[in-house]
Amino acid sequence: MYAYMRNSEISGYLLYHKKSGVTSFGALAAVKKALSTNKVGHTGSLDKFASGLLVALVGRALKLAPLFVGCDKQYEGVVKFGEETDTLDPEGAVIAEAPAPSFDALESVLPQFQGAIMQEPPVYSAVHVGGRRASALARSGETVALQKRPVSIYRLELASYAPPFAEIRVHCSKGAYIRALARDIARAAGSRAHLVSLNRTRIAGFRLEAAVGENELSGAVAEAAVGASVDIKRESLLQPVDKKMFALLNMPCRAVDAQTARDMTYGKNLAPLMRGEFGEFAESVDGTLGVFHEENGVEQFIAFIEKKEKTWKYGYVYADA
Repeated sequence: MYAYMRNSEISGYLLYHKKSGVTSFGALAAVKKALSTNKVGHTGSLDKFASGLLVALVGRALKLAPLFVGCDKQYEGVVKFGEETDTLDPEGAVIAEAPAPSFDALESVLPQFQGAIMQEPPVYSAVHVGGRRASALARSGETVALQKRPVSIYRLELASYAPPFAEIRVHCSKGAYIRALARDIARAAGSRAHLVSLNRTRIAGFRLEAAVGENELSGAVAEAAVGASVDIKRESLLQPVDKKMFALLNMPCRAVDAQTARDMTYGKNLAPLMRGEFGEFAESVDGTLGVFHEENGVEQFIAFIEKKEKTWKYGYVYADA
């Protein structure tokens, strides 16, 4: 039998609705308080001025952060044309001005920012230069030059335009900055701009509509005082690490028999385990594979494994012996 989590530790993930005006790290304070644990982290930050979806990992599930690194994301933003700020958001100082573009001029440049593009990240960002964050260098007065890098914009829609404000919807790859996208669109249209608001609505298959906010967290724990164990109520706030999670990440999973699950739990060499039906299935997978075992009707996450240079390796063994 394999323990889904240690008895003394809650574990799983939680979809959290971050409000504007608080950092991603600060936003997790409500999660930590509600769950009475400091073992909480997020899978990708949002700027302080931005709002929207954070996927919070709790307990042992923190080890699953690598699964979220390559996720695509969706955003809704409001661009203000006419002024470009040094941070490309409403918190920065204005460094350039130009008239807002006409609707036709704006609409005509949008196609060049769809598909695979090269994008220069904002100077005020977490991109590292010489071992230090670009934002830290910029705030210390140093001149920062960032190289363009490839990103993908799968969808870019102009939802409305009432000069100087434009509402946009973006579906993009990892590494894409919506602040930089707004900057580049404006310059291409003969203007300047910055984002005044940004809301992340989706990460991979995880949607903002399913997220809880600070009020819901505090209310749920308060209700636990009436007729329910606080521990049970806290655990009910979390989503389990299950096949549904892998489906939302667009990653395949596979069930294994008890012996294979036991061998993987003890971290035995994967090579001899990759035989039979399980091995044949794994050969058709490129990337990451979630491994589960079902016993007495209970689905248990065992590990995730990754194919690197055509060889399967453990990403993380989750189950206890």
